[in-house]
Amino acid sequence: MRKRYDFSKARRNPFAARLKKQITIRLDQPTIAFFKESAATSGIPYQTLINLYLRDCAQRGKRLSTEWRASA
Repeated sequence: MRKRYDFSKARRNPFAARLKKQITIRLDQPTIAFFKESAATSGIPYQTLINLYLRDCAQRGKRLSTEWRASA
């Protein structure tokens, strides 16, 4: 390893704006199971599938239906 490095010609990471941020999110077991099953068949990690799904919803401007019905 060198004692000093020359960063004078370095450039910023062009993908820095797309870096992911770690957060804590609480999901119910059936939701996790659904994405894990999808991951097993697609070969894509389940957390990546969740991210892709949420990004798609955000890009399309999907709105959650907040109409709750009482069970009989």
